[in-house]
Amino acid sequence: MGMFSRLSDIINSNINAMLDNAENPEKIARLMIQEMEDTLVEVRTAAARAMADKKEMEREIQYYTDSRDDWEAKAALALDKDREDLARGALLAKQKADTEIGRRRDAMTLAEEAFDRRQDDLSRLQAKLDEAKAKHRALMMRREAAEQRIRVRHQTYDGRVDDALARYAHVERKVDELEAYADTIQAGTPSLEAEFAALARDEAVEAELAALKKARSKAPVKAGDTTPKSKKED
Repeated sequence: MGMFSRLSDIINSNINAMLDNAENPEKIARLMIQEMEDTLVEVRTAAARAMADKKEMEREIQYYTDSRDDWEAKAALALDKDREDLARGALLAKQKADTEIGRRRDAMTLAEEAFDRRQDDLSRLQAKLDEAKAKHRALMMRREAAEQRIRVRHQTYDGRVDDALARYAHVERKVDELEAYADTIQAGTPSLEAEFAALARDEAVEAELAALKKARSKAPVKAGDTTPKSKKED
């Protein structure tokens, strides 16, 4: 059973609402497009039939117009020949031709109206079909994008990523060890500031030692202390 019962259902349909409420919108969109394309073929066939009817009416109108003119000419000829009976018969045939012309013109008017309606139906149906195809393409793009994201995530979160992270952690630990080793080497080697500080400390100690020696050399020798100065200093 089709989704649409008649052409007006398609033309008046709200495609977005139908697809938004569908459980499988991409499948429904495909069904819509198929039914619209089938209906489009039917409408085009009906439009072609209406156009063919119009052309047939035009040909028949021309035929009966020529026939009417011919009977009118024959009626005039019959009068010229004093044959009123023939003239009367010709005029009767002319009237029949006029009647057929009127009928064909009415039929052609109906054919033209039918053709115009079919053309309008074709335009609106084509617009709906284009809308459905655009919606279907959008749904396909969304599905393909979602599938691509799923594939990427599966590829990202497989065992290879865990292995890569483990290798990275191992390399990071090696770098930490090298940095720690570099720090120990740097700690055993005095810096330039440390060497200057040590030099200053040595100069202060030497100056204090010299002052102490000088003070000791000037101190008086106690009685009974026969130890030579140099020995005391030693």
